[in-house]
Amino acid sequence: MSSPAEPVPARPSDAGGRSVPTRVEPGLDPAWIAETVARALDEDLGAAPGRDVTTQATVPPSATGTAHLVARADGVVAGLVVVEEVTRQVAARFGLPPVEVTFAASDGEAVGRGRVLAALTGPVQVLLTAERTLLNLASRASGVATATRAWARELGGTGAQVLDTRKTTPGLRALEKYAVRAGGGTNKRMGLYDVAMVKDNHVVAAGSVSAAIDAIRRTFPDVLVQVEADTTDQALEAVSAGADFLLLDNMPTPVLAATVAAVRAREGRDGVPEKVELEATGNLTLDRAREVAGTGVDYLSVGALTHSAPILDLALDLLPTLSPSENPGHAR
Repeated sequence: MSSPAEPVPARPSDAGGRSVPTRVEPGLDPAWIAETVARALDEDLGAAPGRDVTTQATVPPSATGTAHLVARADGVVAGLVVVEEVTRQVAARFGLPPVEVTFAASDGEAVGRGRVLAALTGPVQVLLTAERTLLNLASRASGVATATRAWARELGGTGAQVLDTRKTTPGLRALEKYAVRAGGGTNKRMGLYDVAMVKDNHVVAAGSVSAAIDAIRRTFPDVLVQVEADTTDQALEAVSAGADFLLLDNMPTPVLAATVAAVRAREGRDGVPEKVELEATGNLTLDRAREVAGTGVDYLSVGALTHSAPILDLALDLLPTLSPSENPGHAR
């Protein structure tokens, strides 16, 4: 059985007959997962080791059982990579044996309502205490992956890809951007540190687009430079100044198409890079996706992938395997 961190091949049924990329590598950093899970458990249990007053009062430490992680809606799963870490940390906090997790699905896979995604077997105290943290993380990631897959399907065959943004949940950016990859999307910059983005305020501060780009090239020569443009003239000014790629913001489709054509005509001439990557953003909706892609842009930047995607409803269902004698509340 595949690990939940392994890439999952595209399935035609996921994409209405079009191939959807679902590679999720590179995966999440194990150290990041461990730190994020620890913080989430501290929120729920209190400072380590913490306590679950309901579960520890009603379930003996010796009770064991099996719970199924189940999809309660159709969607694309992501975040299964956190399941083992959540249960591992809960078991360690309580001094209990580890939970055995058997996965029946992988991150990036389209699943139907009722699908069992994993079976978790071990101390019931661990299963019940881990439940909410596990579901919060996996449901959030799966919601992002599901939203991304809809865009990836819609853009299939156009040559354009859907991109995420920095509009992520604080503390969960790595997970949400991982989920975008699992859904068939592409990550843009991870933060302010890896790509320079010249926006209108930077132009005001620097004095001009050219001055802003020159300052970045001198200070951080190793980073790519993107410039936000609202008009065709701004786009041409930016590429003439040496921008590597452009963020074409809130342009009506005819203006966007004209801007793409004008930039393409400049590529490889007068100091303009041979290939300028072009990204459309602003007022993008799923029903406009193919229309916008038809202008020739390379990417559609969609903040809603991470800031507005609803969770995918997942549940952890404990199977009724405990005998009455194992339930401390049975005789009361």
